Amino acid sequence: MKANSVLNVSKSAMNTRWVYQGVDEACVSRLMQMHGLPEMIARILSARGVDEKTVEHFLNPSLAKHFPDPYSLTDMREFSTWIATQIAKGRKIGVFGDFDVDGSTSSALFINFFKHLGLDTPFHIPDRLVEGYGPNIGALQKLKEQGAEIVLIADCGTTSFEVVEQGRELGLDIVIFDHHEAEEELPQANFVINPKRQDDKSGLDMLCAAGVVFVSLVAMNAALREQGFYKKKKLTEAPLKDWMDLVALATICDMVPLTGANRLFVQYGFQKMADHGNIGLSALCEVSGVKGVPSVMHAGFALGPRINAGSRVHKACLGTRLLSATCAEEAKNIAWTLNDCNDKRKDIQSSMMSEATTQIALSKEAEKSLIFVSHEGWHAGLSGLVAGQIKERFGKPAVVVTFAENEKGESEGRGSGRSIPGVNMAAAFIDARNEGIVLKGGGHAMAGGFTVLPDKIEELKVFLNKHVEDQLNGMEIIPEQLVDTLASVSAVRADFVKLIENNGGPYGQGNPEPVFALPSARVQMVDVVGKNHVRCRISDVEGGTSIKAICFRAVGTPLGDMLLDASKNHTIHLLGRFKINEWQGRESVEFMITDAALASSVQSNFADQEDRIFA
Repeated sequence: MKANSVLNVSKSAMNTRWVYQGVDEACVSRLMQMHGLPEMIARILSARGVDEKTVEHFLNPSLAKHFPDPYSLTDMREFSTWIATQIAKGRKIGVFGDFDVDGSTSSALFINFFKHLGLDTPFHIPDRLVEGYGPNIGALQKLKEQGAEIVLIADCGTTSFEVVEQGRELGLDIVIFDHHEAEEELPQANFVINPKRQDDKSGLDMLCAAGVVFVSLVAMNAALREQGFYKKKKLTEAPLKDWMDLVALATICDMVPLTGANRLFVQYGFQKMADHGNIGLSALCEVSGVKGVPSVMHAGFALGPRINAGSRVHKACLGTRLLSATCAEEAKNIAWTLNDCNDKRKDIQSSMMSEATTQIALSKEAEKSLIFVSHEGWHAGLSGLVAGQIKERFGKPAVVVTFAENEKGESEGRGSGRSIPGVNMAAAFIDARNEGIVLKGGGHAMAGGFTVLPDKIEELKVFLNKHVEDQLNGMEIIPEQLVDTLASVSAVRADFVKLIENNGGPYGQGNPEPVFALPSARVQMVDVVGKNHVRCRISDVEGGTSIKAICFRAVGTPLGDMLLDASKNHTIHLLGRFKINEWQGRESVEFMITDAALASSVQSNFADQEDRIFA
């Protein structure tokens, strides 16, 4: 067993191996001595790569000190000068954006900026089911018919070689703002602003598309100022800071790392979100039950899913319309429509997941390196969500393919994949495209998508499994779950949880929320709440203080089964995160369970690890 193993858990209910976060003990000491940080906070920060040189930026990002240099992005200086000139000439600009939260916010940022300049901006968000991901010539043609001479493509386009070429042949000037993986060759757009360009040295590859767009707006604003546009038009400059709420929302929902500039965007963005300056976002908060200052949890689990639900089960343009709305009544109506869409999405997703699980069991897909499922009748808009659920349940890369008619009335497979550390999903899809197996393919290392013809499905399945096996190179797929420390239920207090929330957050991708292991916990009063959540009360093995705990979407999973069975006087090791619950003015500590292992199935070296307990 590895020296850094947690409670000797080598295979948990969620098929993970528990290991301690690695920390630099000397760095921990320096953080404590030089910055007066409590040891627990110093250890959490050290485990996330923060040292005494970067801690101030990490904990207290400043717009004045830490805003990224827009001109560090390749093409930015030339683009900003060019676009300011085109605006001054009166050329009409259109926007094409992706259908997810990142694309919707990116499009809304452009629309709101041009609206401030007094310009009308036609936009197009592709139908997720009919048009699929990325720009298409039909959409560019429609924008041209609406008067657009320049089209800004947001959150896609980096691999759209043919479509961009066709758009240029229509006479359109095209600029791409993206953050997806780029090849050495780029589309023949006028400009490609993408920190993942192979010739980009900005170091801003952590940005989502909305982050790229926002930084671009700063450069555009400066160019307009320098060219005297605002003075000639007698306009105030665009209130860019007020729009950081949209950047924060996209940053959380697109799950980009909360490091560098992203921490700045999220911290300031949530402050702006609390001001309710964007009437669409304010309406969405109201229908979502989000009160007070919105949090990362609100963005990721309440606001984002509702925006995405529009493109998944109804109209892709709803998110952009909401976030660029100027009429409160219209915003409220759209927000309620999105809320209804989200309810419908949940029902469809639950049905798809049930069918996918049955298919996996019958086909023995779970025994392969990559789990690949497909179905003619599934909803194409939910394939990514179901792929994510499958990945979480089985601990392996997963691909879900649905089928729908394209604009020509022909059947096409729309695939979404979700991966694990060590397997680059985008690379697999791009290689499949280069091999002629899929029509389109790309994305990120951990998530991607593709379009495939039905007669290529079996070939693709074999290709992807081989690709994953080659990437793993014989390594067993048992993901490591990093654990910060052990904890004792009876010792945890609300002030301890607040200390963690206030001194390391916001937490998210790239800055994971601290994970605690509870050794040999007793689980009592277990029941199912809602459709598929397991709730209970937990205490230390000796008894004493008990607290509420919940495990979301656990029913029907090995983790849910273990929890429901644990009330039969079993003790189990629990893994999860502490939260503060506020109800009627009272605060209590709750535990969000993310994994478990039977204490009887592993020899707990609890006595040897007591020095790891910080609560």
